[in-house]
Amino acid sequence: MNKNLQQVRKLMEENNLDAYIIPVTDPHLGEYVPAHWRIISWLTGFTGSAANVVITKDFAGLWTDSRYFIQAAGQLEGSGFELMKLKIPHTPEYIDWLRDNLPESSRAGVDGRIIPMGILRLMEKTFSRKRIRVETDHDLVSPVWKNRPPLPDAMAFEHHLKFAGKNRKEKLDDVRSRMKEMGADHHLITSLDDIAWLLNIRGGDVNYSPLFTSFALLTMNEIYLFADNKKIPGQLKDDLYRDNVVLLPYENIEEKLSQLDAGSSLIFTPGTTSASLISVLDKNLEVIEDISIPTRMKAIKNEVEIENIRRVMIKDGVALTKFFHWLEKNIGSEKITEISASDKLLAFRMEQEDCVGPSFATIAGYNEHGAMPHYCATPETDAELKHEGIFLLDSGGQYYGGTTDITRTIALSEPTEQQKKDFTLALKGTIDLAMAKFPLGTKGYQIEMMARKPLWDHGMNYGHGTGHGVGYFLNVHEGPQTIGSGASGDLKTIIEPGMLLSDEPAIYREGEYGFRTENLVLCTEDEETEYGQFLKFDTITLCYIDTSLVDKSLMTDEELQWLNDYHKLVYSILGRLVPAEIKQWLKAKTASI
Repeated sequence: MNKNLQQVRKLMEENNLDAYIIPVTDPHLGEYVPAHWRIISWLTGFTGSAANVVITKDFAGLWTDSRYFIQAAGQLEGSGFELMKLKIPHTPEYIDWLRDNLPESSRAGVDGRIIPMGILRLMEKTFSRKRIRVETDHDLVSPVWKNRPPLPDAMAFEHHLKFAGKNRKEKLDDVRSRMKEMGADHHLITSLDDIAWLLNIRGGDVNYSPLFTSFALLTMNEIYLFADNKKIPGQLKDDLYRDNVVLLPYENIEEKLSQLDAGSSLIFTPGTTSASLISVLDKNLEVIEDISIPTRMKAIKNEVEIENIRRVMIKDGVALTKFFHWLEKNIGSEKITEISASDKLLAFRMEQEDCVGPSFATIAGYNEHGAMPHYCATPETDAELKHEGIFLLDSGGQYYGGTTDITRTIALSEPTEQQKKDFTLALKGTIDLAMAKFPLGTKGYQIEMMARKPLWDHGMNYGHGTGHGVGYFLNVHEGPQTIGSGASGDLKTIIEPGMLLSDEPAIYREGEYGFRTENLVLCTEDEETEYGQFLKFDTITLCYIDTSLVDKSLMTDEELQWLNDYHKLVYSILGRLVPAEIKQWLKAKTASI
């Protein structure tokens, strides 16, 4: 039995708790969390990015979605935790389980610093009939977690204007104008990516995303930045002071919020603001609950950002082209594994100007590992690539001028007819969405069927979203835009020009392989007619697609034309930037079919 689990249960007994709830978050409720807050990984062994844990006196369970079923089943073995499979991704089904399984008048505990206010309210509403009480002042982890990693301490740095396109004063003025329209005196900003974008600051506190740990409180005259003073270098400190940014200690956020005048108004986002922060507000403070203003603003890239993103896609395409050429020439002659392949791709990316690292943990899945959408190789699972089967590679880079995310699946031997069919049906979805034309005002879920229909027509489907928003040298998964019901998105958000999204239909056969072709698409204006403004997508990712896996008989003429035109573009741009040998290789890979 898990000793840490036993110790948590002992503390539950001392605190007279019938249940303890642990979400996979930190006080900023983002997707990737610093090691200090990876409580679920420490307690259960599960390393995925989506999970909730519930512990009672005689039960311990971990809820996650279909992306992680296979991974979780392996990692939870022997941990004392039972895998609870979510029927619908990103839903709080553990709350219903607690309602159904806890006796009346039970007491459930949670650390209020890491539970969103929106989820706390849902718990309270769901539990009300059985008079189950939720208490948010229970940290049962700190006393138990010995040698816990410290809070992150990486230095912050300026994200320069040549990349950002707008200075922080302009951004602050834009946000304040919107606050005025909403009748707000204060705006609490808790998401690290919102703060980084608003102040043109980046950092290194979170794996894969260049963020620094902080809170921000914006008024009509100042912006209070709650952060570790030692992490902000002198010149940046001077620049922030010049722009009326007031630096306060990170831990002073609750004190400052408790001092806001009764009768004044505050904007906050229930989904990204912890219950602990809201609990200190004056009861007479007027609250305006909405998606944060920076979240909506940063979703629409400005002209400088778009220009930089296009440059970054070329750099990323060069790195990927060099990698796939290297892989094809060396597989079989030297030992190449999932991990060493990932390392080699990173090395090619780091050769590119302004690349600072990966944008997420590379998913390098050989054969059956490719059937796990969020597989991440470990020394224990690290498979050797051979001249047989299928290799799925989902990766991305962080550049000062943008964030990339791309998936390519290649055949390492002659593919079977079934493999070609599966690959082609998923690819048709990628292409059909890329060719979409739709009126302004359209929401992402309204066009998702274009991507799924080729698979649905054959009785096939995939369990994750079709497209997520992508940050700008920020989070690789960024809302509010989404195509589907992704966790990082808001279903009510319309798709607008300047939004960057992924396009990634897929198919997975457990124990065999997975197929996913993912590109990033930029929403742009198309034509304006008497029926209004129409929009389209511009595919900006540049990398060849393995046509040896394509079954032409399943493709429409329009889809084949798109694929051939895309390959002409890839070759014309990347061919001139790679050595002659690779150029010839790329010419063959991008030949019309």
